[in-house]
Amino acid sequence: MKGIKLGDKESKYPIIQGGMGVGVSLHRLAGTVSKEGGIGIISTADIGYQEEDFNSNPMKANLRAIGKEIKKAREIAGEDKILGVNIMVALNNYKEIVKECVKNKIDLIISGAGIPKELPEYVKGSKTKIAPIVSSFRCCQLIVKHWIKKYNYVPDMIVIEGPEAGGHLGFKKEELEEGKKPKLEDITKEVVEYVKEIEKESHKNIPIIAAGGIWDSKDIQKFLNLGATGVQMATRFVTTLECDASNEFKNAYLKATEKDIKIINSPVGMPGRAIYNQFMKQTEKEKCKVEKCYKCIKTCSVSNIPYCITKALINAVKGNMEKALVFCGSNVGKAKEIISVHQLMQELTEELI
Repeated sequence: MKGIKLGDKESKYPIIQGGMGVGVSLHRLAGTVSKEGGIGIISTADIGYQEEDFNSNPMKANLRAIGKEIKKAREIAGEDKILGVNIMVALNNYKEIVKECVKNKIDLIISGAGIPKELPEYVKGSKTKIAPIVSSFRCCQLIVKHWIKKYNYVPDMIVIEGPEAGGHLGFKKEELEEGKKPKLEDITKEVVEYVKEIEKESHKNIPIIAAGGIWDSKDIQKFLNLGATGVQMATRFVTTLECDASNEFKNAYLKATEKDIKIINSPVGMPGRAIYNQFMKQTEKEKCKVEKCYKCIKTCSVSNIPYCITKALINAVKGNMEKALVFCGSNVGKAKEIISVHQLMQELTEELI
């Protein structure tokens, strides 16, 4: 079993903990995952929600919190471990957030929820590695060709996120219906073959990471056998002691069954997988008054949305479940107990070849 190599650092295990916002994967979870041999990812989505001035100046609060969270995560993980962040392209201040993460010497930026066309420009001159999230071979090809042509930059890693992932998804809603969903296995095979050619031409090693619906060591081994370098998992890490979310958030995962999961229409114009709780049902019938706009996502139109996604996600991470949006992966119904990150990593890797 090999880890994931990025520059002069290499993880012990081929596992990345997916970024989960708002506030679900901050320094405690990400730092511990890296310490335990994986690659921990801090979510930058409204990362400053705990700062005193978040309501009055969310952008300033978010930029300040980035430095704080990376520093704390480093203290847990150690300088020799790979630590990353997830940054959504759809964020209003995407460029500033990327540059703040680079300034704080983050090892890896994983970027999706849109096409990160200019990302190589924003990390120029730094040691920070960058990885686009793709949902299809075509999307992968588009990004790789654009980065090479415009910046002479080959991705340092590629994350393939399939239709079983949690949160916002890179598919049209009709593509997520049973019988129409593309298979992560098929996308992985296509991307692996394509990247082999890019590696030959560029003389660069490009780790391929499969994500979405991966639950146990058998799933991990399956994608390693298909040619992936590693996997990204998020849902499994929510029900850990070190996850930064409230106990109420974790308990929502433990109580959820397969019937409780639904593809929702997110206020920001993307389909997303979430627990279909009472708040979701209520907002389908009547709009929840938006008292303040945090100007978080480019595609959000305040006059038309049924509720504020920032407020609903903050409610979730803080444990106010009556007014919460709880994103989850398709396998959330399998979560049965809260364990430590150490125990989970051992469980996920003990049977890997």
